[in-house]
Amino acid sequence: MTKNLNTDVVVIGSGPGGYTAAFRAADLGKNVILVERFASIGGVCLNVGCIPSKALLHIAKVVDEAHETSSQGVSFGQPTFEQSKLVAWKNSVIKKLTGGLSALAKQRKVQVIQGVAEFKDAHCLHVVGEDNQVTAIDFKHAIIAVGSESVNLPFIPEDPRIFSSTGALELNDIKGDLLVLGGGIIGLEMATVYAALGVKVTVVEFLEQLIPAADKDLVTILQKHMQKKGVKFLLKTKVTQVEAKKDALHITMEGEHATDKPLAFQQMLVCVGRKPNGHNIKAHNAEVYVDEKGFIPVDKQMRTNVAHIFAIGDVVGQPMLAHKAMPEGKVAAEVIAGKKHEFSPCGIPSVAYTDPELAWVGLTEKEAKEQGIEYEKGSFPWMASGRALSMGREEGLTKLLFCAKTRRILGAGIVGVNAGDLIAEMTLAIEMGCDVEDIALTIHPHP
Repeated sequence: MTKNLNTDVVVIGSGPGGYTAAFRAADLGKNVILVERFASIGGVCLNVGCIPSKALLHIAKVVDEAHETSSQGVSFGQPTFEQSKLVAWKNSVIKKLTGGLSALAKQRKVQVIQGVAEFKDAHCLHVVGEDNQVTAIDFKHAIIAVGSESVNLPFIPEDPRIFSSTGALELNDIKGDLLVLGGGIIGLEMATVYAALGVKVTVVEFLEQLIPAADKDLVTILQKHMQKKGVKFLLKTKVTQVEAKKDALHITMEGEHATDKPLAFQQMLVCVGRKPNGHNIKAHNAEVYVDEKGFIPVDKQMRTNVAHIFAIGDVVGQPMLAHKAMPEGKVAAEVIAGKKHEFSPCGIPSVAYTDPELAWVGLTEKEAKEQGIEYEKGSFPWMASGRALSMGREEGLTKLLFCAKTRRILGAGIVGVNAGDLIAEMTLAIEMGCDVEDIALTIHPHP
C-alpha cells in the first residue's frame, strides 16, 4: 500500500548540504520532508567520511606527538591499540553528531523519511523503505543532494582485504602491510592514520605528484615528512592487476616503480576518486538533465534545467566538499523562499588533514601560469618561525600569490601544523578582495 504525502520542499539526501537546505527552508516557513536512504541522517560526511576520519586522525596525532617528544626529553612507553575501543570511540562521536541533527530536525518540524528516492515525475517522488513500503511525496520544490560514491576499478576483485575509505575506518587489520591506491587527500589521510598505528604503508599514485590540485612546493614538504615516518610512495606508477591469493594480495604494477614480480600486501585501500550519484534517482522522469558522468548542471541559484528543482553538493560538480555543499544548500532554500541569492564564492579552501596538514585556497602557482596571469609571490619557511620551532615542527611553509598590478591576493597555501585552521584567514582575505598590504598591516599575535 502506498502512503501519500504533500510538502512544499522535499530534500533528497541528508548530508551537510541536504540538512542545511532542509533546516534553512524550515526556518523560512516552508513545510519540509528530508529523505535519507540510511538509518541516520548526516550523509557520508558524518557517518563514514569527514567526521570519523578526523576522529581517527586525532588519535594518529596523539601517537605521533608522543613519539616526537622523545627528542625533547619526554619519553612514553610504546603505545598499544585496542581496535574495538578505537572504533567504539569513533562511533560515539558519530552518534553524538547524528543525534544532534535528528533533534534539530524535530525542533524545526522537518519530517525525516528513510528510504531510496526516485522521481516519478516532475512533482512526485517515490521513496521505498526497508520494508518495501512506498511513500509518494507530492512537492512544490525539490532539492537534490544525493552526493557521490567511491569509484570502483573493474579489475579489482571482491575480497575482505580490499576496501574503500569506508572500510578503512573500521580498522579491521592494523598489523598487515597496507597498499593505498591513490595519492589524493582521502588516501593520504588514511595513510596517516594507519602509519601512526604501526602499519607499514605504501602509497601508489599514477600521476607524478600527490594531491595533484595542490601546490607542488607544499606537497613536497608533506611527502618528505610522511616518508620520514615510514610511508613509502610509488609515483608515476599504475596498478594493472590484483590477485587475491590465500597468503596475500599480489599486486602487479607498471611505470616508474614497477617490479619484475608482483608485490605482496596484506590489505589494500582503494581511493581513486568519487563519482556523483546523479544517475541513481531516475531524474529523467522529472526531465532533469544529468550529464554522462552523473553530474547535474545548475546555475548560480542552484537551479537545474527544471525551474522548481534544485541540486547541490557533490552531484553538481567539483570541488566535492562538505563546506561547499552547505552554503549551496542555504542558497537553494533561500531562493525557494523568494530571496534573490546566489552561490558565487571568491574562494573555497581545501584541506588535507594529514601530518603535517596541507591547505590552500584560490589559485595555485601552476594555475596562475596556465591562465597567463601576471603574479608575484611570497613565501615563508617555518624553520624561521619561533612558534614552529618551539613545537619541534619546523617543516612548514606559507606561500602567497598576488596580482602584480593590483596587489590583490590570488591564492594562498600552507603546509604545517594546524594549516587547516590558518587557511581561514586567507580565505576571508580573498573573499574581501584584500591586497598584500592589508595582510601585512594586520597585527597578528606573537609568536
